Amino acid sequence: MCTTRHVLACMLACALFEVACGLVSIALGAASVAWALREAQPVRLGHGAPLWSGVCFLLCGVCGVFCAKRKSGRLMILFSALCICGLIAGILSFRFVWRRGGGAAGRPEGHVAVASLSVAGVGVAGCAASAWLTCRLARNEQRRMFVEMEHSLHHTHELTERVRLAFAGMPGSFARSLGRFGSELAEVLNNGISPVSQGSKSF
Repeated sequence: MCTTRHVLACMLACALFEVACGLVSIALGAASVAWALREAQPVRLGHGAPLWSGVCFLLCGVCGVFCAKRKSGRLMILFSALCICGLIAGILSFRFVWRRGGGAAGRPEGHVAVASLSVAGVGVAGCAASAWLTCRLARNEQRRMFVEMEHSLHHTHELTERVRLAFAGMPGSFARSLGRFGSELAEVLNNGISPVSQGSKSF
């Protein structure tokens, strides 16, 4: 079973990997566009596709780093959305670069196209792995919160029983008033409302 620490470590590694893929993809896209302009060719989608796919990979990686550090629910939702955007951008970039082709064999443009295809495929795999790790992290956090809530309720019921047993043997109005106080205290603990906040609301 993967613990939360292991999931966070894997998520941080995938996020840093996505940052690297984004930077490399942006560099390859810029090189492809510069080569097309140098050869006086029209700049097509296949030339600039690695640029915006690299931006998506970069944003996904940066958000993943913050998500692995803070474990915020909003950051996990944002990270999942960016992973989906990175998946779509990587698949489209792979298709556009593949349709454009790499030019003649042995030319630098062909090597750039092959590198762009490789980075897009690796980036898509990284986004898929990051999305799965985010779901696993959310599941672990939900399980942890459920265990903490169950432990708190058990402690509250145990405290209530102790109060009732302590006041059961006291006769008279004093025992009744103490028993009423114990019931109110148990109700406050069950509802999670502090007596100070109740007193401030009464004013």
